[in-house]
This record gives sequence, structure tokens and C-alpha cells, in this order.
Amino acid sequence: MTVTIKSFDKNFFSVYFSQGFDQNLLNAVRSIPGRKYDAVQKAWLIPDTKYASCMLLEKLYKTGLFNMEDVSEDSVIREELKKLQNALVVRRYSKCTVERYKKWILDFLEVNKIPLAQLEQRHINDYLKNLAVKRNVSASTQNQALAAILFYFRFVLNEPVEKLTDVIHAKKTVRIPVVFSRSEVQKIFANLTGMKRLIAELLYGTGLRLNEALSLRVLDIDFDRNEIIVRHGKGNKDRHVMLPQKLIPSIKEHLSGVKRLHEQDLKEGFGTVELPDTLCKKYPGANKEFKWQWVFPQKNRWLNQKTGEQGRWHIDESLVQKSVKQAIIEAGINKNASCHSFRHSFATHLLEAGYDIRTVQELLGHSDVSTTMIYTHVLNKGPSGVISPLDNI
Repeated sequence: MTVTIKSFDKNFFSVYFSQGFDQNLLNAVRSIPGRKYDAVQKAWLIPDTKYASCMLLEKLYKTGLFNMEDVSEDSVIREELKKLQNALVVRRYSKCTVERYKKWILDFLEVNKIPLAQLEQRHINDYLKNLAVKRNVSASTQNQALAAILFYFRFVLNEPVEKLTDVIHAKKTVRIPVVFSRSEVQKIFANLTGMKRLIAELLYGTGLRLNEALSLRVLDIDFDRNEIIVRHGKGNKDRHVMLPQKLIPSIKEHLSGVKRLHEQDLKEGFGTVELPDTLCKKYPGANKEFKWQWVFPQKNRWLNQKTGEQGRWHIDESLVQKSVKQAIIEAGINKNASCHSFRHSFATHLLEAGYDIRTVQELLGHSDVSTTMIYTHVLNKGPSGVISPLDNI
């Protein structure tokens, strides 16, 4: 197995696999924040930063497929990251949160190259100031770093909480979400086809986050009850959302194609899918059942070079993001929008239709209604719904 890493442009470097890649390699690359797949180059593009490169090397090392000396600058740091991961997993933090926290602690420890026993509050504040002043990160990014560091101090270093009460908390700037009009939504859909159009329609029709939509399995769609079950959403919470009536024929037709694809995989001796937690041990053989398959499977099967086992993951989010971005441009919409704008539009249009904010809160999966309140700022009943005095002259 050979991995080739080359410079791509000023923002990314490329990663090629000479003999294909198995599920472990796929998971290693997918765990890197900001990564994306270039279908033309047939390579993964990784952000050209120290943190991303260190994380990639660490992930590749953990696959056990390579003979690598020491991917971390310090074995102590590697051990601390392992302790951090164990503490997060035990407390049922999501995989995404685990990886982000590890990234911040790796950077924090590399910046503060001193014995762990000497780390104290002033080092946290100095690090946060450096993020804000020299790296110019946003307030939300700074607070995410703080959350990771506080977790590390409390649950890995066992530093008493009362000693960490005066750390710097950045004041988060309130931003107005980008919202499409109904006509803009239709224009975007007109520039999408196939599975990617169905995914975009589902995002707007249900308010799902992109990763929530891509993580749907066949059993999560209940046609009889006209609902979709979102499992392990943000904060590792489950919730129910409506199943748009207009999408039922399209989803059923799509699932028929997914079933044919799965049956073909089974005939060829494959057809397995990764199951959550330890369900594969509790229900042997369940990973080949159709109900557990992804609603939006990838085009090609992954391959385990050691065992020869093959299976399918869901379509990569970068492919959907790229298609939606292109559709927005082709629709002539001059907004800094993305897949997440469909979720913003879903909430705003429901409020415009007269639904109460608590209902919208439940559908979005927000823990606090104050988070949902941001959408009241973009209703037509706000500034854009007020008649200017100039118009009455």
C-alpha cells in the first residue's frame, strides 16, 4: 500500500492511494475537517495546514496498514490524545466532536511545550488570545477551542473546575442566516439532477443538516406514519421530522434503485454496511439486510485490501456541496449560500406560514428556543415588511 502526498494549490495538498483503499483508509481521510474529494484528479484534497497534516498522519498510522516511525512530534502528546479520546467516547460525544477536540488539544500542547503538570489557566488565556489576535479566528471557533481545552483540563488532567473560572470567553457575533426565497429554491432544484437533487429537496423539505440526510438508513423512513427518524443528530440526539408528500414517489423510486444495487452486491458476495455501536455483534448478519443500508449509497464499493471485504458507504458530503454550489451559481443567485441555507430557508418559510416557533424548534432539533429565534430576524414581517416613509411621499 502506497500513499502519495503532493502539493495541490495554496490551500490544499492531495492524497493518492496507489492500490485503491479500504474502509479504514476511507474513514481516516473522512475524519479530517475540511477535506473534499476531487473526482477529476481522483484524489482527496486536505487543507494545507499543520493541524490537518498531523491529524492525517495520525489517522493513517492508526489503520495499522503502514510501517511508520513516529507520526507525532512527542509520544506524550500522542498518549494525551488517546486519553482525551477515551474520555470523550465514554461520555458519548459524537465522532465529529471527538476529532475536533483532539485537533485543538494537539495544537494547544504543541504551542505549550512544557511539562503537563505546569499547565495552568494563564496558558489557556494566552492560547485563546493568540487565536483571536494572530490567527484571526471567529468567536465560535475560539469558543470551540476553549470547550475542548476545558474538557481536557477537567477530565484528563483532573484539574479542579473552580480553578478555571476566569478563562476568556469570546462574545459570539450574531449573524443573519442566508435564506433563499421560494422562487430561488425552485431555480436551484432545476439545476440539479438525480440523487443530488433529491438530497437538496430533502434538506429544504425537512430542515435536516447535510450529514443527517446522508446518514439516513432505509429503516429511518416511515411511509405509513409520514415521518423520518433522525438518529444520532447534533448532540447525539434523535428526533422526528415530517416526510414531504411531494417527495414520497421520488424516494420510493430511488429506494427501488438502491435495493437493486444492494441485491447485485449480495449476488457478488458483498453487500455489508457498517452498523452503529455494537449492533453487528448483537444481530449477526444484520449488516447485509436491506433495512440497514444507506438511503444515499456511494457509487463505488470500498475495498479492504487485507480481507478482500467490500461494502458501500453513503455518498460523500463534498460531492453534494460542490453540486449545490454550482447549481446556485447557475441559478444566478448572488448569495453566499450553501447546503445549510436550505435548513435556514426551511425554518424561515415555516415561520412565515404561521407555525409557532416551538414547533420549528422541535423540527430543527434545537435544545434552546433562543437558537431558533434567529429566524425571526429574516421574516417578511421584519424590516423588509415595513413600508418606508419615502414610499408614502
